[in-house]
Amino acid sequence: MKNTFIMTLKRSLLQRSLLVCTLLASTLFLIHAPEVQAQCSAPNSAFKSGETLIYDLYFNWKFVWVKVGTASMNTTQTIYHGKPAWRSYLITRGSKKADKLFVMRDTLMAYTSLDLVPQYYVKKALEGGTYRRNEVWYSYPNGQCSVKMRYQKNTQPAIKSSHTSKYCSYDMISMLQKARSFDATGWKKGHRINFLMADGRHCEWKSIVYKGKKNFTIENTTTTYRCLVFSFLEKENGKEKEIVTFYITDDKNHIPVRLDMNLNFGTAKAFLTGARGLRNPQTAKIK
Repeated sequence: MKNTFIMTLKRSLLQRSLLVCTLLASTLFLIHAPEVQAQCSAPNSAFKSGETLIYDLYFNWKFVWVKVGTASMNTTQTIYHGKPAWRSYLITRGSKKADKLFVMRDTLMAYTSLDLVPQYYVKKALEGGTYRRNEVWYSYPNGQCSVKMRYQKNTQPAIKSSHTSKYCSYDMISMLQKARSFDATGWKKGHRINFLMADGRHCEWKSIVYKGKKNFTIENTTTTYRCLVFSFLEKENGKEKEIVTFYITDDKNHIPVRLDMNLNFGTAKAFLTGARGLRNPQTAKIK
């Protein structure tokens, strides 16, 4: 049973790390994803330079919970190609105990203009013995959004691709930062959001469904948040499957505080453990 658990944990950690990177960063796609011409700018009312969010990551297999690592996201104002810009990092790291079973070192980074227009995105992931690098470059010719993408696995030849559309394209980080300033007031349960996302290999439409509001108390604490709840769906054999349920604070910060991930061999969770440098008061924090 021990060997089965270790093998299962290794496979699930790989799945979990990919989901955590994707979903901590895509959590806030849920607020809004309008189909517009390539006018991709938006106001920012949710974050400021110096914001940092910190999470603990857990994996469950047959009712055994194991802490497998941490994640953090940081945003600062900087310069990109000679112009003021936001630079955002999302970093996940396996714990020393988890490293004995599966090494995980993932870093996602994105640049956007100060009005949140995507400029560049890269994901560097060391998972197990495999290193992957995904990159996206954005340009806006003739009123459209054009993305050039590059993907490389270990030392294999890089795979390049591109996509041009009248709709804005976003990577996981840039859409998170944009979506945090949108307002979900008046949404009803079952409301569906579709969005176009570039991941370095493909540019595809994704879906998230609104599930309503719920109060959530952080594990092993008395801290409770008023949250908006959403599900991230993927199609498998032509049918939609719920991959993640996530909770974000129902205030101007729109901070992800909990993610529940359904894996093939168990479940994983991420819980907010720290937040500093916030722009707005935490009005969704009940106690």
